[in-house]
Amino acid sequence: MQRFTLNRRQMLGGLAAGAGLSLLGPMGRASAAVSEIVWATWDSNGHPEYVAAFEKATGTKVKLSFLSSEDAQFAALKTGSASDWDIVNPSLNGAWRYIKAKVLKPLDLSKVPNLAHMYDVFKATDKVKGEDGATYAIPYLWGLNPIVYRSDIHTEEPTYSTLFDPKFKGQLAMRDYALESIAIAALHIGIPRERAFLLTSDDLAEVKKALIAQKPLLRTYWQTIGDLTNLFATGEVTAAFSWRVPYDALKDKMKVAMAKPKAGIMGWCDCFGIPANLPDEKLEIAYKFADYLLGADYASTIAEIGNYATTSSIIRDKLSHEKQEAIFVDDLSVMQNFMWPVAPDNYSEWLKVWNEVKAA
Repeated sequence: MQRFTLNRRQMLGGLAAGAGLSLLGPMGRASAAVSEIVWATWDSNGHPEYVAAFEKATGTKVKLSFLSSEDAQFAALKTGSASDWDIVNPSLNGAWRYIKAKVLKPLDLSKVPNLAHMYDVFKATDKVKGEDGATYAIPYLWGLNPIVYRSDIHTEEPTYSTLFDPKFKGQLAMRDYALESIAIAALHIGIPRERAFLLTSDDLAEVKKALIAQKPLLRTYWQTIGDLTNLFATGEVTAAFSWRVPYDALKDKMKVAMAKPKAGIMGWCDCFGIPANLPDEKLEIAYKFADYLLGADYASTIAEIGNYATTSSIIRDKLSHEKQEAIFVDDLSVMQNFMWPVAPDNYSEWLKVWNEVKAA
């Protein structure tokens, strides 16, 4: 079993004593007049336990609105159909779409003191900046997306081509997300990783053929990680391009494992963003929430429960080596080695292909 060197309460107490930090810290209750904020995020990022300390410290309730896809989030912001969202969750490599569409507010980074603890690779990125030089999003959570599989059924570690293998018809699942799924198909047909997110129209035509051939082999295109976890638990899916959640949820109940394909490991990074139409009276509490996401409480809780790492080093040295390994912060060079999915300039063409595949 992986464990913390310190339990969460000891860890936070030590941090507060050693660094002059407090759960209340700069939050206080200055924004308590805001009774609720709505956070649009993934169900793996926003369990109620993860935000409990923020709610206690500020007196503001965090209402969780779970996303089905980043494309849907972007469309909702662009069309104004999600006017109740106060905080949103663009990806690092998809942030440019939000910035170009002017659906995010430029951020005042002086209001997020925990940025001082951010790993350099995230602190230095220009992917969250607009042509005006302003920053529009803050990276806060990252990791890798493996192939999760039943090791009692798949006796050899799966590759991306396993997800296209007729031998496992009806047992496979892919994410309902054009960016990753099309790139995986590209790797499957032999397009090198350096071009997996730079596909020409001819490349996309070949990828489309592979995805249409794959479709009858799939149990489903999954949208929420909870649904995929249930499909593994009931034996309906034995291998899927996934997040790590099904592995963590089921590793003590059945033989599951995670594969990191040599063709390229998909890295991901989620960001904090503020919708352009957020009322001024909610700005202060939104910034406090951004600082919370880079703080010790969120980092320790999501590491303990979710096995995820934030972009902040604030608790790294307090973790056991086993826990550092589990959340991929034991060897920080891994941050440079992932395939970071990048939405290309012709992404509208990708979306057209993806919709045609699903409709085939």
